[in-house]
Amino acid sequence: MCGIVGIVAHREVNQSIYDALTVLQHRGQDAAGIMTGEGSKLYLRKDNGLVRDVFHTRHMLRLRGNMGIGHVRYPTAGCESSAEAQPFYVNSPYGISLAHNGNLINSEELKDNLFREDLRHINTESDSEVLLNVLAHELQRLNKLEINETDVFTAIAGVHRRCRGAYAAVAMITGYGVVAFRDPHGIRPLVYGSRETPEGTEFMVASESVALDSLGFDLIADVQPGEAIFIRHDGSMVLQQCAENPQYAPCIFEHVYLARPDSIIDNVSVYKARLRMGEKLAQKIVRERPDHDIDVVIPIPDTSRTAALQLAFNLGVKYREGFIKNRYIGRTFIMPGQQQRKKSVRQKLNAIELEFRGKNVMLVDDSIVRGTTSGQIIQMAREAGAKKVYFASAAPPVRFANVYGIDMPTKSELIAHDRTVEQIATEIGADWLVFQDLEDLIAAVRRGNKKITNFDCSVFTGEYVTGGVGEEYLENLERQRSDLAKEDRRMSDHEVIELHNSA
Repeated sequence: MCGIVGIVAHREVNQSIYDALTVLQHRGQDAAGIMTGEGSKLYLRKDNGLVRDVFHTRHMLRLRGNMGIGHVRYPTAGCESSAEAQPFYVNSPYGISLAHNGNLINSEELKDNLFREDLRHINTESDSEVLLNVLAHELQRLNKLEINETDVFTAIAGVHRRCRGAYAAVAMITGYGVVAFRDPHGIRPLVYGSRETPEGTEFMVASESVALDSLGFDLIADVQPGEAIFIRHDGSMVLQQCAENPQYAPCIFEHVYLARPDSIIDNVSVYKARLRMGEKLAQKIVRERPDHDIDVVIPIPDTSRTAALQLAFNLGVKYREGFIKNRYIGRTFIMPGQQQRKKSVRQKLNAIELEFRGKNVMLVDDSIVRGTTSGQIIQMAREAGAKKVYFASAAPPVRFANVYGIDMPTKSELIAHDRTVEQIATEIGADWLVFQDLEDLIAAVRRGNKKITNFDCSVFTGEYVTGGVGEEYLENLERQRSDLAKEDRRMSDHEVIELHNSA
């Protein structure tokens, strides 16, 4: 997953984009980048690391101009070098830069077509560079010295015809403006808003509404599936539907885990959706275990707090904060390497013993992915003196790979794959375990926006809304994403760095 932002203003945008990226940092801690435009000149800074580490004063001073785009990323499949940091740029036609959240499932086919038919070279393993070159070629084939918004929308329509998968993207066309667009299923989120200044109206697009809030922009709406928004360099905006048959199917895992609770995406409050997840989970516990002996509900910070609070309220039991989090450790299910992941859990959380000693504890997490973290946390609760440890997941069992831009483990590394709930409970060491039912999760989110009739629930069902995801694709993805493959790539990258340094 990644976070993207684009701003067209009447003043320098470097600081605003930086601030927006810090708010979206939860969506990507691997790399960050900003590209700005001033007239016909472009300025770029990107590198691996957190936003605060990538951009220093000397970099910010060079990022001049009143329009720009920014990106924070987690690595998905493929290489993890700094060469894959975004935005990407091509000089022909017009000079186009792009930042992308999602994953193209036909990127290899597109890469081959770009080389053989469009005569374009792709320099990295990133599907985002592929997406950029498809957009560039669709603009180039218009064969016009100057373009307008109709030409831009025609090019985006071409992108929709060629690309399959998930893509929420912002692109800056030098001297013209910023265009934001979303795939025909709207899998990854994208919102836009405006703010009034003495100089005139300014526009912003971002992955989540919280980025708009932090900069004083008023949320206007979500970019609809297949829709494109073109913000001209003078600050005016126009939008158009560019897909032939858009079908709304946003990723439901955004509401479970990825998005901040203070965001509104797809016109649904993430906070309220998680409250409803807690309600549904409590109802299931009452149905299945009416004689439960839970003394206290304790969330595993941070994402599960909202659901856990409502679950405790509906069960009529105490809610307590039993774990203190070190905020300087990243999200563990995406961390490369099992040993690093195991080590980080103990560094990340510390138990408050008095909340566990002699009690039957219900731990609540947003989901269970590998199970590594869950097992260690349950062990920590027992070491802190818990009499019994129960575990609740606000999401259904994650049994299948994500192909739309979330770097989840391979199918064989998911603890729920080919295991029953009882077997999973045994694996993680819980006295008993309860998962949210999928229909309850869908109802909890959809209540906020009845217009959404379908969600991408592929990590729970194995059904991929775009189609085109066969066993061959999944097997190739597994080869790229496994811990062993990632370790081999890291060793290869390290050897290249060592060779470079010795030279």
